[in-house]
Amino acid sequence: MQISDPTVRTIVDFLRQIGLDIRMEAIEGETFLPGIRIQPNGLLVDMEKLLYPGDLLHEAGHVATIIPEDRAKGSTNTGSDMGTEIAAQIWSYTAAVHLGLPPEIVFHENGYKGSSERLIESFRAGAVGVPLLQWMGLTTMETYPKMHKWLREAPVSEPA
Repeated sequence: MQISDPTVRTIVDFLRQIGLDIRMEAIEGETFLPGIRIQPNGLLVDMEKLLYPGDLLHEAGHVATIIPEDRAKGSTNTGSDMGTEIAAQIWSYTAAVHLGLPPEIVFHENGYKGSSERLIESFRAGAVGVPLLQWMGLTTMETYPKMHKWLREAPVSEPA
């Protein structure tokens, strides 16, 4: 499947570069976001059904911020709690910044239940989610929004 949209091409190239498996092919059946299905270690993308290029970064954020064992299973339970949702959101924000894309690409007006502008401002200020990415070993409070790693590694043990 051909990628003619330059924003989608930029995002897909980045996701592949960081080690996610991105396959472009037709998707049958329902998906949580149009044209995207989480698969083991990455995403399946149907360009005919994809509505918003930034949704690729959001779904990739879910995949990137889960532990490798769950990532390898293609866990579809990636947004099961607010922590995993916040991790995917702030990860996708940092990815957009890294790629030089406006955050509105991810936080578009038809997503996030009308909270897109508030989320962008919160992430821009580092007011939400940064400790979570730090806990996952992806960035630090001092270097955010620069990421040191893009994929979460081993589970982090809880403090004693």
